[in-house]
Amino acid sequence: MSTIYLNNHPVGSGHPVYIIGEIGINHNGEVEIAKRLIKIAKDAGCDAVKFQKRTPELCVPGHQRDVLRETPWGIMTYMDYRYRVEFGLAEYKEIDAYCRAIEIQWFASAWDVRSVEFLEQFNPPCHKLPSALLTDKALIYAYAAIGRPVIISTGMSTMKEIREAAGLVAKDKLLLAHCTSIYPCPPDKLNLRMINTLKKEFDNPVGYSCYEVGLSTTYAAVVLGADFVERHITLDRAMWGSDQAASVEPGGLKRLVENIRDIEASLGDGVKRVYDEESVARGRLRVVSTTSIT
Repeated sequence: MSTIYLNNHPVGSGHPVYIIGEIGINHNGEVEIAKRLIKIAKDAGCDAVKFQKRTPELCVPGHQRDVLRETPWGIMTYMDYRYRVEFGLAEYKEIDAYCRAIEIQWFASAWDVRSVEFLEQFNPPCHKLPSALLTDKALIYAYAAIGRPVIISTGMSTMKEIREAAGLVAKDKLLLAHCTSIYPCPPDKLNLRMINTLKKEFDNPVGYSCYEVGLSTTYAAVVLGADFVERHITLDRAMWGSDQAASVEPGGLKRLVENIRDIEASLGDGVKRVYDEESVARGRLRVVSTTSIT
């Protein structure tokens, strides 16, 4: 299986799991909340944080633009809400400077071509195609033309659609993320064995984007061979926002990263050996039979 580098981070079999703290829009349009989440991810041991970038006038369908929505900032149209939680150039410059200062990578899933072009100015380690846009060939072409690694998220998609999308990205730039687009997702819909199905078919790094509550099934994904893991993170699951309830709070994120590293260490290489620390017990407890077998 190929190794793909996200800047200086190798991702693939035989390398440490690349752990992404998905901030998404859990910052609720506040840079200070975003920076707090970035610091939490860094302190927990994450390798990167991820955001979502949209151009509202391109991404919001016409019939939704004037729909009224209750928000913490009052009742506003859905279009106004999208602008309220969307970061622009000034905010992303601040985020970029902060991530560089504390040495953590960041990138985003762009929902339109203009957003892909916007993100490029920050030299991200990769781009990520959201599950909702897996069939948007124009967007995939825009990602692929840049030449950076592309993570394709595969929720709500058929194998035929996944094959078609993956075929538009150079093999040495392709990463796939298994997920089920249910928020939050019950365990019986996670279908974690798809991680190995995708690995066998594409022979490329495959990770897991998580939308479930709890940590145990994320650990299972690591045991099954996920090369990277992405979990939504939040300051508090009770905060306002559509993704908060399926997100991990700071304490849970720290446990998640620590336990993933323990799992990695425990899996070993599958070659049977007698460890030096076993030798004392072997010498004391191993009895050599003197009974001959006839």
